[in-house]
Amino acid sequence: MIGQSTLIELVLRLPVVLFALTIHEFMHAWAAYKCGDDTAYRMGRLTLNPLAHLDPIGTLALMFAPIGWAKPVPIQPLNFRRPRRDDILVSGAGVTANFALGIICGLALRFVGAPLAQTGRLGTLVLFLVYMGCFINFGLAVFNLLPVPPLDGSHILEHLLPRRLAARYALFRRQAAMALVGLIVVNYFLGSALGFSPLGYPIFRLVRLFAGADWA
Repeated sequence: MIGQSTLIELVLRLPVVLFALTIHEFMHAWAAYKCGDDTAYRMGRLTLNPLAHLDPIGTLALMFAPIGWAKPVPIQPLNFRRPRRDDILVSGAGVTANFALGIICGLALRFVGAPLAQTGRLGTLVLFLVYMGCFINFGLAVFNLLPVPPLDGSHILEHLLPRRLAARYALFRRQAAMALVGLIVVNYFLGSALGFSPLGYPIFRLVRLFAGADWA
């Protein structure tokens, strides 16, 4: 059974998760709109309303681990002014937003975390939200940068490769439906064997870098 403290933590974690996912998908939609593709705009995805972006399974995953996802923003690359460049910009927009939020939360922990912890229950609550914001945003950014379809990193890698290799990689993208699931399973078993999560390691290093050793 889930204990009372764990349940409270999950409830408090939910708005942070929803905000991180919403900003991620909003930035995809915004970047696509700026690059000439209004598909997401016409489908109501250029919004900060979390309900427009929510994927129940991806949100649930991010509630319990530093990985997760929202509903993919619909993109039509043929509408882009410069398709290869613009697809990189759109794919990287969500990741960049999460990195920025993670850095902001990390620096807040470094410089005001200790004093905030001494200000009573309200300060402790704010501190917990900032702490979760740091981990969740870095987790979402790192996870989505992996060059595994259908994550953002796979789009970026495809367009950075020479055209011949990009064409081969595009074929792999269409046939790699189970690659992401396999990655998560392998990470789980490696984490059990090594005593730490390979996917979690860069996230903790980023938290340590910006927030300091006391928070990682």
